[in-house]
Amino acid sequence: MAALVWHDAAVFDLLGDPWRLAVSPVELVARSLLVYAVFLVALRLSGKRELGQFTIFDLAAVLLAANALQPAITGPDASLTGAAIIVATLFLANRTVAVARHRYAWVRRILDVQPTTLAVDGEWLRPALDREELDDADLSAALREHGLETIDEVRLAVLEHDGSISVIPRAGPNVRLHRGPRRYRSRGPSR
Repeated sequence: MAALVWHDAAVFDLLGDPWRLAVSPVELVARSLLVYAVFLVALRLSGKRELGQFTIFDLAAVLLAANALQPAITGPDASLTGAAIIVATLFLANRTVAVARHRYAWVRRILDVQPTTLAVDGEWLRPALDREELDDADLSAALREHGLETIDEVRLAVLEHDGSISVIPRAGPNVRLHRGPRRYRSRGPSR
């Protein structure tokens, strides 16, 4: 006998159709893995950027992409069982990629963009700044976050693979470390 629940004058059968798959579990896993791989490639090609530094346009693009990809993953299946299979597959794939990235340098080389040197000995490297599409406001903020006022005080500045800017000051043996989530954007892939 099915469990019945009243909601808005309608009766739902919690033990019947919501659990019945419309697509084979193997197809759901394959679809999920394929879409996950496509999304990883798209993120990799989009450059050095993190969620914490997304502009409103970046956030809109990710939300729209997620919405567009959902039917590609589920196909005609709208079951709770299918949703559970998809969620488990995506989390397992993500964990597998994280472990492989940690253990194998070649996976890290594929997934991570290379750091970009932005400044050396008190001078910005304009071709690198242009390639990474960093503006003066981003650069000034990075200097201030490291306790510096001008580029003249910088020995080395590097845009890291995670989107953060590391700065080594010229003067003094102390290196000031910024301990915050601030990341700097890059609109294009690093070369």
